[in-house]
Amino acid sequence: MKKIFNKIYHHTVLGKVLIYVYHNIIKRFISDKNYIENRYKKSIGKPLNLKDPKTLNEKINWLKLYQRTPLHTQCADKYAVRAYIKEKIGDSYLIPLHFKTENPKDIVPNNIPETPCIIKTNHDSGGGIFVFYKKSFDYKKAQNELKHRLNKNYYHNSREWQYKNIKPCILIEKLLLDSNGKIPKDYKLHCLNGKVQMIQVDIDRGTENHYRNWYTTKWERENYHWSSDKGNGKFTVPAKFDVEKPSTLNDMISLSQVLSKDFDYVRVDWYDVEGKLYFGELTFHHDSGYSPIIPEKWDLILGERLKLN
Repeated sequence: MKKIFNKIYHHTVLGKVLIYVYHNIIKRFISDKNYIENRYKKSIGKPLNLKDPKTLNEKINWLKLYQRTPLHTQCADKYAVRAYIKEKIGDSYLIPLHFKTENPKDIVPNNIPETPCIIKTNHDSGGGIFVFYKKSFDYKKAQNELKHRLNKNYYHNSREWQYKNIKPCILIEKLLLDSNGKIPKDYKLHCLNGKVQMIQVDIDRGTENHYRNWYTTKWERENYHWSSDKGNGKFTVPAKFDVEKPSTLNDMISLSQVLSKDFDYVRVDWYDVEGKLYFGELTFHHDSGYSPIIPEKWDLILGERLKLN
């Protein structure tokens, strides 16, 4: 019976209707607390302890429910956060912004620079649309994708409140490339109570060879990894090889600690392009608190380092 139901649900028109109804109507009536508890148990395999959270993932989910401020919304907005960065550390760390609009139909050749750029929305979580050659770019396809993205509210799937009230828009930024024409590595510094506690380095993100290494602030390999779904049913693991310590590491750490002072937990993302630092984004709930830390004991060890206010 279960196999028949799964076949109907995943491979028929009726199944598609049921999926749409659940995700766009029924799911929205589930309280944030119940939704988060259900997702956590399904992902981590055990009940979520919100009364006395101990692990890092438990505390991140507690923060999703009980630490909600206008500043969280501003800093989750990829456009509005630029003002926060300028105020705290200066605008020299901002990726150059070429164009901003609320209308997908504005994505036309006249508004695209001659140099490589990235088109993204400000209100969700995920990658953007790369434009390497404007003459061969599929503008209609991009307009359709952006129209779809603008109509989605990331909050409904994640219950990360900071995304709920962001006014959607489209941004066109300079595409950062290294001297070999490749996307630079991104460094993600996890800050607990204003101090960098761990550094995540993603390698070949978006490919089958996506690895994720974890380092201390002294650039020593950590004894754990925080796995994320690569989108193909497989999870990220550390590479057997090391990533060279960036020359800008000390700057990354000090700047991240400035940016993290207003929050109990935040992940500060950076790009290093030939020794020039660019700010990426602020993330308040890494993988929405649903990805396991392996070995499991490290979820508790890291959780002890985070003090909830």
